[in-house]
Amino acid sequence: MASVVISVLLAVAIAGAVYLTLATVCLAAFARRPLELAEEFLPGITILKPIAGIEPDLYENLRSVCDQEYEAFYEVILCLRAGDDSALAVAGRIAAEFPHLALIAIGENAAMTNPKIANLAKPAVQPRGDIVVIADCDIRVDRQYLRALAASFASETVGAATCLYAGMPNASIVSRLGSLQIEDGFIPSVLVALALGKLRFCLGATMAVRRSVLQAIGGLEAIGNVLADDHKLGELVTSHGKSVELSRYVVKTTVPETSLAALWSHELRWARTNLALAPAGYAFSFLVYALPFALIYLATSRNLVWGLPLLGVVIALRLGLHYLARGALGVRRADDVWLIPIRDFLSLGVWFVSLFGRNVRWREKMFRAG
Repeated sequence: MASVVISVLLAVAIAGAVYLTLATVCLAAFARRPLELAEEFLPGITILKPIAGIEPDLYENLRSVCDQEYEAFYEVILCLRAGDDSALAVAGRIAAEFPHLALIAIGENAAMTNPKIANLAKPAVQPRGDIVVIADCDIRVDRQYLRALAASFASETVGAATCLYAGMPNASIVSRLGSLQIEDGFIPSVLVALALGKLRFCLGATMAVRRSVLQAIGGLEAIGNVLADDHKLGELVTSHGKSVELSRYVVKTTVPETSLAALWSHELRWARTNLALAPAGYAFSFLVYALPFALIYLATSRNLVWGLPLLGVVIALRLGLHYLARGALGVRRADDVWLIPIRDFLSLGVWFVSLFGRNVRWREKMFRAG
């Protein structure tokens, strides 16, 4: 029995090494893509910002999407669920600073179960742009953001566009672990999925869709009762005969967690949502954690002939993925390479626990994934 377990550990570690190889190739290909910025094709754009309470760097994040180098029409609608929201003062400050393009909409669609979409789908929100962009309030961009998104819609075959993202951690180790999961774990998996098939989902950091396509698929109401609204939007766009484009532009996302419990809860929500969306694929996603399995194999088998060379290859590939991800995503902060083993074992733990249950916590409320 022990020999069977050891053989399985070896097979999983080797499979993980193959995944790391594919992921580094995909990251290198993404890094080589030039960033395209629209010059002549400049459609009108409406940016919807769902806001729920004060979050770290909220003012800076909201301001960044208002301060754009974009010569055509664009507007930013700051959406709050109620007039007593603690973020109203920040939204008011933004609206006063950019009175020609920023406005505040208060209220929610009580019929929807997804709180973010319920915040956006209300009578006060009437997008005027040809492109509607939904971007979470923890996202920060530079002044080329809208030109990069517009470039994705140069072809009429494109119905939606989305962006990869990198983390903006605070000083805590927990937050930096969260950023590592985004950059070294989640983003490479997206690129591998794209290499293996057609992109059929969006990422919540930026969901841009033609207004005509959004209307054709049923509007925001079509994604208002699912937890994974980004995945559902991409699915509906592609089923409507349009494609989803992955922009070369990379946005930044605030990683606010300072406690391991908060990070665990957040990542468990992601994991169980992914499990509900693709049960078979997610069940085998443990294969991506080559480093933990190579270490466990070496410790249990004590086979230095196979274990040490395998561990060396895995470490080299894991470091290669880490540094390629930093380059491709434009990460400029201090390197946390020493956190990689902790991060990978933590990710494996999240994967394991996610298999036992469907409940997730989102903004202090409990939901059921799937």
